[in-house]
Amino acid sequence: MTTKLNRKAIWGWYFFDWAAQPYHTLLVTFIFGPYFVSTVVGDPVQGQILWGRMMAVVGIFLAVIAPIMGAIADSAGPRKPWVALFSVFYIVCSATLWMAVPGMNDVTLILIIFGVGFASVELAQVLVNAILPLLGPQKELGRISGSGWAFGYVGGFVALLIALLLLTENGDGVTLLQIPPILGLDPATYEGTRSVGILTSIWYALAVIPFFLFVPDVKRNHSLGTAIARGLGDLKTTLAGLPNNTSLFAYLGSSMFYRDALNGLYTFGGIYAAGVLGWETTQIGIFGIVAIISGAIFSWLGGFADKKYGPKKVITFCVFALIIVCTLIIGTSRESFFGAVLSDSSTFPDTLFMFCGAVIGAAGGVLQAASRTMLVHQAEPERVTEAFGLYALSGRATAFLAPALIALVTDLTQNQRLGLTPVILLFGIGLALLFWVRSAEEYR
Repeated sequence: MTTKLNRKAIWGWYFFDWAAQPYHTLLVTFIFGPYFVSTVVGDPVQGQILWGRMMAVVGIFLAVIAPIMGAIADSAGPRKPWVALFSVFYIVCSATLWMAVPGMNDVTLILIIFGVGFASVELAQVLVNAILPLLGPQKELGRISGSGWAFGYVGGFVALLIALLLLTENGDGVTLLQIPPILGLDPATYEGTRSVGILTSIWYALAVIPFFLFVPDVKRNHSLGTAIARGLGDLKTTLAGLPNNTSLFAYLGSSMFYRDALNGLYTFGGIYAAGVLGWETTQIGIFGIVAIISGAIFSWLGGFADKKYGPKKVITFCVFALIIVCTLIIGTSRESFFGAVLSDSSTFPDTLFMFCGAVIGAAGGVLQAASRTMLVHQAEPERVTEAFGLYALSGRATAFLAPALIALVTDLTQNQRLGLTPVILLFGIGLALLFWVRSAEEYR
């Protein structure tokens, strides 16, 4: 690990988060996902089931590929060429989502395109996370990680604001500025909403340039063939030895469940708002703005909390907060709050869900930033990419669980709100496993 700060490299590394965040903000959570469920499929319940199954398949793929790729990258050396490869898939798949027209007879191709793009950004993130130890001394990594996540949230906020003001139309065919989508896009066929994929693609292609220009990389160690053989061998050894490292083993298990639950919230939050509360895309976008602003502020503050209290305490607090928020969401519908009947004109569900969005943004951002710091404290420096591959494995080995369980419970109950109940269970398991994880201070 490096012992001094490289500020130009740090800012270049921040820009990957800035570049990649709109895929999650615009496509997964706030605009394309809800649009796909409510308009492309046309049936919120069936759309949630299809979306859940797609995300489950992607999760299984990542669980297998991410640790293998991380091990090979550690043995081969440079990480940035791999990031460039996955960036190509990211850019092409984002732009191709333009084909998702309302009421499509067969949505399979759209689901495949979205899944490939999502897998690409996740695999690139594994490699980018592994570069974190090159940016400064270990005591500063929590602050760097938190600031990077905050900077990414700001990027997502700006991209979402552009989409809402200029592109995404509501039921009346106008944007948040009360104008038709720009560039002559046809609101009748939702061209404004569909164009967010193109916006995401262009945004990433431009914003990721500082990462490639300024971020350091490690030197090539072996040829690709040798790296594959050595990497797979090292991965086998690491996996065999994991049970002997109780803290790392428990942490990977803990993060496996709580990050899966968090991804479930991100994936289905906007879909929930569209189906249960009847929100239009512009309303969901405003909800997104609130969540992103909250996430940016608290991710930055969380970096300082991480430095002062250590990542374990920060992670524990955030998981507690998210369990409470999930309970509130599941207990609230347009008609009632935990069984108490609400009037037809009540705005309480909207206000509560907006508050929950702010907490999800804050706790989720801090949780993810602190989680990658925690792994750096526990990983072997020479196998850090492999460790982040295992971290991705721990986040993806059961990544199919949240979407699959949400899809299953939604299908069984035919109720979107009850479909989110598995998220609480996953958060609870993750919280329980933290008991066996050593705090960062014990590694110093």
